[in-house]
Amino acid sequence: MSAPEFRKYHGLGNDYLVVDPGDADFDPTPEAVRAICDRNYGVGSDGILYGPLHDSSGLDLRIFNPDGGEAEKSGNGLRIFAWYLHERGLLKADGMRIATKGGVVFARVADAARRIVTIDMGEPSFSAADIGIAASWPELVDREMTFGLHTLRATCVSMGNPHCVILLPGVTAETARELGPAIEGDPLFSRRTNVQFLEPVSRSRIRIEIWERGAGYTLASGSSSCAAAAAARRLGLVDDSVTVMMPGGELGVEFADGHAWLTGPVEPVFEGRFASELRERMGPRR
Repeated sequence: MSAPEFRKYHGLGNDYLVVDPGDADFDPTPEAVRAICDRNYGVGSDGILYGPLHDSSGLDLRIFNPDGGEAEKSGNGLRIFAWYLHERGLLKADGMRIATKGGVVFARVADAARRIVTIDMGEPSFSAADIGIAASWPELVDREMTFGLHTLRATCVSMGNPHCVILLPGVTAETARELGPAIEGDPLFSRRTNVQFLEPVSRSRIRIEIWERGAGYTLASGSSSCAAAAAARRLGLVDDSVTVMMPGGELGVEFADGHAWLTGPVEPVFEGRFASELRERMGPRR
């Protein structure tokens, strides 16, 4: 049997395909990414993890959204990619650094038996310049903003990728689907933004609904969990150890020395090869 060209995993329902350039002979063009990620006509996923890379870019991993755009960072994607490296015997026993477009992270397997992976997601930044906010403010923290027809209280943070956290107790999936697109594409955000709707539950627990840039409504997100926890911490709503509850399940975020450490499970789903018919829609081979 031929070697697989992709492997599918999920982290709390947030699913990604790992495509190793050594196993698949195509370039991740927007056309190819959209064809593969399509849930009706392709394999279907929330994105593609393309790596490990051995080129002059200096990156170990490129992350693509299902709309064909390239993401800077993904917490769940990085946990999945770290587990893939572990399966292939490429992740060092004491962990290793992984370079992404959104910065270098540190990854380690915390519990191999339960497939629990921890990622140092780096230091949250509230700098408007880091987030890509097209305004003169140094920060956008706990500010009343109007998006479309809705006035909402927003706090924006970068985890290497942009996030807009909306404090909105009692939010539902339907609310996230309704408000998310307008906030993601608001002209305020020069690179668009991920959106989290935050409900504080206690000093150690928050609940969020997620609208992900380039992917839409999402059951779970690692970088969103870190961003929402960082925003809640900045607003004085939580302490340094936070459990983030999402429709897909729970992730842990610990703040230490200014960094956000993300911990949660990974589950393999299946592996396979691209059929010739899908290949035609993916574009030319490499």
